[in-house]
Amino acid sequence: MDIAEIIVTLTGVALAGFVIWYFFFSARQTASAVSSSSGVQEVDITVKGGYSPDVIEVERGKPVQLSFYRDEENSCSEELLMPDFSIRRDLPAFKTTLVELLPQQAGTFTFTCGMGMLRGSLVVK
Repeated sequence: MDIAEIIVTLTGVALAGFVIWYFFFSARQTASAVSSSSGVQEVDITVKGGYSPDVIEVERGKPVQLSFYRDEENSCSEELLMPDFSIRRDLPAFKTTLVELLPQQAGTFTFTCGMGMLRGSLVVK
């Protein structure tokens, strides 16, 4: 191996390590729902290359209102799937879409884009 091959190999290994860290070990934004005067737990979520915050904590047995604002036109983010709650919503670009649900059991429930590339979690306590 000459020096160029060694540099290319080391760069490839470093980039692969970065990708693994980014998708599996980087810090995730967590938000706890804020209860309104009517007792509804509310969370605002921005959709732009992912969900922000991507981990949402709510209480079991209380209604939840998630406000998804899609701040992009990327086709991957045009659909929201919450299979554990049988929810599927289109998310129009540059608009807010409300998703209402009533979590009955504790646990961690995943939500994704239609392609499964963007991911988030609803943690019910």
